[in-house]
Amino acid sequence: MKATLQEIQNGKIIAIIREVPSEVIVDVAKALVAGGIRMMEITFDQKSREGIQNTLESMNLLDAEMHDEIYLGAGTVLTTEQVELAYEHGAGYIISTNVDLDVIKRTKELGMISMPGALTPTETVTAFRGGADIVKLFPAGVWGVDYIKAVRAPLSHIPVSAVGGVNAANIASFFRAGVCCVGVGNNLVSRSCAVNKEFEAITRTAWEMRTQLA
Repeated sequence: MKATLQEIQNGKIIAIIREVPSEVIVDVAKALVAGGIRMMEITFDQKSREGIQNTLESMNLLDAEMHDEIYLGAGTVLTTEQVELAYEHGAGYIISTNVDLDVIKRTKELGMISMPGALTPTETVTAFRGGADIVKLFPAGVWGVDYIKAVRAPLSHIPVSAVGGVNAANIASFFRAGVCCVGVGNNLVSRSCAVNKEFEAITRTAWEMRTQLA
């Protein structure tokens, strides 16, 4: 399914799936759905051509087998070419680590939701003026909830997400600080859990996080 901005905000939690082999990607997605999470960001593995190919294979599999159950997005998108590849492989939203106006522009041209990464107020405003739908404050866990509150105070008109260091113990505090959604990576879907097929553990963690927001 192609996510709308409202659906992302209602879903609240985006699972960041990084360096998970395509052979188990569908099982990981099913475990997340069982735990109440349908937003899934498949990150581009920038370290190698093989890593990027695994990313695209994973997106293909999810789009083919779980199209009606999940909202598929692409993460760590650094170039306009990767925006186009993600679009071709079923992504409905693009998440980046940085602010790249060309990436934002191409994302919007293709009708997708744009979520670039920023840290400072200057970067946040630049991203939003460039067309971003949500600005990803990253790394949120390093700077903390008080920093997010301080940034949002004068910029409350800009929807922001928190990514980096979010876990079941602190997830609610980020929402109290005013974010509209969060991205959760290793604290929700670790590579080791995936390759060891510990899918029930992923489901339990997903439910625990959802419970904190009830």
